[in-house]
Amino acid sequence: MTMLPTDSTARARHDWANGFRFPPAVLRFAAASLAGAVLVAALSAGLFDAALVHVAVTTILFLAAALFAATRMARDYPHAALGLANVVTLARLGLTAALVSQILSGEATPWLVFALAVAALCLDGMDGWLARWQRLTSRFGAMFDMEVDAALGLVLALNALAAGTVGPAVLLLALPRYAFAATGRILPWMARPLPERRGRKLVCVLQIAALIALQLPLLGDMQAALIVTATALALAWSFGRDILWLWRNRP
Repeated sequence: MTMLPTDSTARARHDWANGFRFPPAVLRFAAASLAGAVLVAALSAGLFDAALVHVAVTTILFLAAALFAATRMARDYPHAALGLANVVTLARLGLTAALVSQILSGEATPWLVFALAVAALCLDGMDGWLARWQRLTSRFGAMFDMEVDAALGLVLALNALAAGTVGPAVLLLALPRYAFAATGRILPWMARPLPERRGRKLVCVLQIAALIALQLPLLGDMQAALIVTATALALAWSFGRDILWLWRNRP
């Protein structure tokens, strides 16, 4: 009986030498991503009347994000079944990518952006439940969900800024997650896993809900400023609490 090498590099060479095969779930994810790319292109062209170049850029961004997710799935997803939760999260990624065409086109359609963002937020409440229902929870699923949340927040913040609904301060609602992740690459103790906390999830929902509200042209300057300030304080509390926990529990 042939023994597999224990070293990761040697194991990788062994896999390629014997014919590397993608896990079934990754192949299904790739197929779903191709279908999602068609949907993204249709939404960009049909709803936002985006130019062909903008449709192409939006679709490429979606496929690039899906490719990154697929590489992580091959490493961190232990199940053979794809699962409805990952399909829902992929759909949320597609809606997020479609919203990019709104920024590129420069034509304000706030109510349409609002509707798609609300749909993405509603789907966000389904993927975790579906994963638990199908018993297909995984580290990949949690990561995928979190990164799509972060991307949606960034796209909504940029859209509100481009539409002139609010000033550059809106970026304070979108960049903390990326700043936190970048710091973790410099300070290893910042990259350690965090304990589950309901408060963190509530602040995430508040963040997306606030950014969705900022898409509405009905808001006055004072109302928009209050929303940005309150949400920024909530994010500061949430990230500050996590950073303090990581500092106290550093190796």
